[in-house]
Amino acid sequence: MRNVLRKPEWLKSQKLGARKAREIIKNLRVHNLHTVCENAKCPNQGECFERGTATFMILGETCTRNCNFCAVDKTEGKLVQPDKTEPARIAELAKELKLNHVVITTVTRDDLPDGGASQFIEVINQIKKICGKDVSVEILTSDFNGDLEQVDNVLSAAPDVFNHNIETIPRLYPEVRRMADFQRSLNVLDRANKSSVPVLTKSGFMVGLGESKEEVLSLMQKLREVEVDIVTIGQYMQPSKEHYPVKEYVHPDVFKYYQEEGEKMGFQIVESAPLVRSSYHAEKARKLITKS
Repeated sequence: MRNVLRKPEWLKSQKLGARKAREIIKNLRVHNLHTVCENAKCPNQGECFERGTATFMILGETCTRNCNFCAVDKTEGKLVQPDKTEPARIAELAKELKLNHVVITTVTRDDLPDGGASQFIEVINQIKKICGKDVSVEILTSDFNGDLEQVDNVLSAAPDVFNHNIETIPRLYPEVRRMADFQRSLNVLDRANKSSVPVLTKSGFMVGLGESKEEVLSLMQKLREVEVDIVTIGQYMQPSKEHYPVKEYVHPDVFKYYQEEGEKMGFQIVESAPLVRSSYHAEKARKLITKS
């Protein structure tokens, strides 16, 4: 029988934002919208909801990939067609919540010809139309199954931040991200940075999956080689006994070390701590955004 690691004290998230969370969840239900905060069981959702921030998840709640670290539903029978009313509903709720930095993510939809790019474009357009130019937009996309033209298409809508998570070190992809490819994800980030559209680029990954410090630093260096601006690093936490097991609970001092090394490498923002997730403190990017 496999030994289950005991969760250390530093991984017990604070019970913040219960009242605000109830308010925002009520609004999400009224607008028939989803957040990755809930679906991926993010430990920070109470804190983020208390600050009035949330990451909207488009194109349904079901993913076409079988990554065995992720809590999002993978039941193919639940896939839905893109909802044409979803972009405006997101924009209206963002305005209602008075958000100044809106984060949009998605389940991976390899079944759609454009991987969902057109839905991203319409969401960005509606947010700009309904919320105004002072609201910044961050998108967290899939790899579009390697179709880099879809990266160009999404960027044509001029989001302020383009995020694509690299998730883990190359060696662990066959175990952790069986339907993904490390170089393909790196190519997505590289394409975004080579775009004629000015955009901040961002990526994130987990630790505690069995990687070494040297592998983490090598991964960070590869992200800098394609000029990624912002990186997030957090502790992997197993959603259920059926998911990939936690190999190590990484000490906060190690996260601090990764932050310091990342800043030396030239990342403009490094969020590195046990409870950090890809959209944690996403609004910090606003200080790097220059509006024309």
